[in-house]
Amino acid sequence: MDTFDFNEAYEIVAERLEEWIRTFFEMLPNFVVALFVLIFFYALGRFSRKVVKKLLASITDNKTITSLLETIVGISILGIGVFIALTVLQLDGAVTSLLAGAGIIGLAVGFAFQDIASNFISGIILSIRHPFGIGDIIETNEFYGVVEKLNLRNTIIRTVTGQIVYIPNKRVFENPLQNYTTTSLRRIDLACGISYGDDLEKVRDVTTNAIKRVEHVLDDRGVEFYYDEFGNSSINFKVRFWVKFRTNPDFWQARSEAIIAIKKAFDENDIMIPFPIRTLDFGIRGGEKLNTMLEPASSFRESDS
Repeated sequence: MDTFDFNEAYEIVAERLEEWIRTFFEMLPNFVVALFVLIFFYALGRFSRKVVKKLLASITDNKTITSLLETIVGISILGIGVFIALTVLQLDGAVTSLLAGAGIIGLAVGFAFQDIASNFISGIILSIRHPFGIGDIIETNEFYGVVEKLNLRNTIIRTVTGQIVYIPNKRVFENPLQNYTTTSLRRIDLACGISYGDDLEKVRDVTTNAIKRVEHVLDDRGVEFYYDEFGNSSINFKVRFWVKFRTNPDFWQARSEAIIAIKKAFDENDIMIPFPIRTLDFGIRGGEKLNTMLEPASSFRESDS
């Protein structure tokens, strides 16, 4: 039966400890250098975050985007420092394994969350380019309303009917977008018609003068008036003018006041907005006269009597 040799075990442990201590002192300069590398890159990361924060403050007021980009820059710089420190410690194999693992994980995550990543990047670009702000009235992807919030995935707007709509940032970024708040102005187009018996020049003057008296109409932009077609029962025209625009009710109120002003001015000047009219002419060439068409019916009634 084998017996435990205490002396032999002691020699093995002592040999291992001696080897570790020797290795530690041999690697001590590398440890010091690696530590300084980590401290340097940590300080560089903090400094870079402050620079990024100051730079983004002049570009966007979105605190979420600013904080996110600060964190990404800080972690990226610190990660570079960690890889350099591992290389100084001659842990090249560990560095290679970490890089390979990070690449594989990044590839898998990229395929799995492709749409999320697209919306995320689009949200960052929208925040930096700033085509609209909170409270702006926009129209995009067939939705019209007030911007409530912009986060890293969605643009949230409230429609004129009060519904909340979440639009993916990717769709907002890739599709046309109209911002009605940027210029604080908006053009109103109105279509109307007058009877064939009215004086066209008088109608033009009465209409333009009525529009100029509407509140919020911009005089420096002028009022545009055009006759555009001969309709079935009226001569149709369009009138265009610009109004101050801050909120959506401003537009609809100005439009309503303009319609009221036109109708009132037409009534005061005996200008008629005609109802649809149909003229029946049975005496035209190639047609039949009305009495000729009614003769069979008259003969039928006489025979019955």
